[in-house]
Amino acid sequence: MEITGDFDGSTIRAAVVVARWNAVVTDRLEAGALDALRRHGVPDDRITIVRVPGAFEVPAAARLLLAHGKADGVVGIACVIRGETSHYDYICDAAIGGLAAIGRETGAPVTCGVVTAESLEQALQRAGGKHGNKGFEAATALLECHSLARRIGR
Repeated sequence: MEITGDFDGSTIRAAVVVARWNAVVTDRLEAGALDALRRHGVPDDRITIVRVPGAFEVPAAARLLLAHGKADGVVGIACVIRGETSHYDYICDAAIGGLAAIGRETGAPVTCGVVTAESLEQALQRAGGKHGNKGFEAATALLECHSLARRIGR
């Protein structure tokens, strides 16, 4: 037996948690995520957008949305650009690891649209540039995982 998901967004209540830090990048990632959700049939009244200060706060907001039944799944969006200190490593680990942990703990689809880059130029290339839009990709992954969860029996 093979179980596969689809991208039908007509039944999901989706949330997009967006970090304001590095907004020149996260605004583009958010636009990509919303484009993907709408293209695949998620009505605007079933999309919740939550804004948080930075990447570190994205997992906490995602957890709250799921714990309070405000969403069936969450796309986490942030951008972390390497600086001169090890702060970058800690924030990346907290944001990405936090999203992964929430998905494991809740069983709900939680996807990662967190861009980690060495420079602003690299980040922009992943927010609609030559490397695509990681927000769009994370939103389509959310839809597929939501479909899989329903088919498996969540």
